[in-house]
Amino acid sequence: MTDFSLSRSRLSKLRERMDATATDLVVLGPSSHMSWLSGVHPHGDERPVMLLVTRDHAAFLMPALNAAAARKSTDLPFHTWRDDEGPEAALADLLTACDARRPGLSVVLDETMRTDFALLLLDALDRPERRFTTDTVGLLRARKDAAEYDALKAAHLLNDTAVQAAFDALHEGITEQEVAQIINDTYKANGATLEFCSVCFGPSAAFPHHTSTPARLERDMPVLIDTGCRLNGYPSDMTRCGYFGTPDQDYCEVFAVVEKAVQAALNAARPGVAARDVDKAARDVITAAGYGERFLHRTGHGLGVDIHEPPYIASNSGAILEEGNVFSIEPGIYLDGRFGVRLEEIVILRADGPEIFSEMSREMVIAGR
Repeated sequence: MTDFSLSRSRLSKLRERMDATATDLVVLGPSSHMSWLSGVHPHGDERPVMLLVTRDHAAFLMPALNAAAARKSTDLPFHTWRDDEGPEAALADLLTACDARRPGLSVVLDETMRTDFALLLLDALDRPERRFTTDTVGLLRARKDAAEYDALKAAHLLNDTAVQAAFDALHEGITEQEVAQIINDTYKANGATLEFCSVCFGPSAAFPHHTSTPARLERDMPVLIDTGCRLNGYPSDMTRCGYFGTPDQDYCEVFAVVEKAVQAALNAARPGVAARDVDKAARDVITAAGYGERFLHRTGHGLGVDIHEPPYIASNSGAILEEGNVFSIEPGIYLDGRFGVRLEEIVILRADGPEIFSEMSREMVIAGR
């Protein structure tokens, strides 16, 4: 028999947040929000799927052809509809069951929901006051629990193994795509799937989102590997840099600056600190070294069910970091036509500071000597 206790616990926490925020109704589409709260991740297409939650009721609007599969993941009631009927009548019944016909309801909408789903819902309500999930589901998702920590830790330990295997396999003439395949094979052999993989040789590393190519490794060439897998529903993400041959002085200098920026951000990250101040700590180091214009992106992003989710560690972020937040710290310096260096850790914020998930050293990996 399926254990729905985790979903019940998260639903209870959501209702506490609804009380605290005077929220009458939370509406989630077929998204990571729905998956996190209910365990249901239905096939996403043009057929409206919604989970409606009030303080004393929760139920799904569910296409009839998806109901049997979704039933395996939840014991919440379904209001089903067939293609030849359309969703309107089933949605009306669901709103009545939720006592959501009252005017002026405070409604939280899933910001990732399809626009046509959201408008279908809003058109069926009477003058709702609407906002997104930042202070309800989003806030709860940002505070990782023990089960999420265990899943994230396992995914990152596997990532360590894959990245180490990739660096160990470096030899003259190997291609970026062949190295990426080594990483993917390691994931598959351990029951994980590839989330993304970017293997960058030489000048390719100056592009933060480079796609691995048939380019071949040559002697005295920098190597950047940014990769992540998904294991038991949760992803990993890490960037490590190395050198095939003997690193030159410029590369060593840039590498040292980026490592110093990582340390500065780690030292700044504490509960109650603004995310933008963590970004500033890393950025100030790189700017002081004369590379400020070559740090092309934010310092980090949250990570959980999604590979990118709040909180974002950026100069324009208003987020205040909390214990249990999981996010990346990944400053970088990118020199066009030459190389790029980015060092990335995923951390969980504890009361006394960040705990790093990876156990692989950030030291420069030297290969091919």
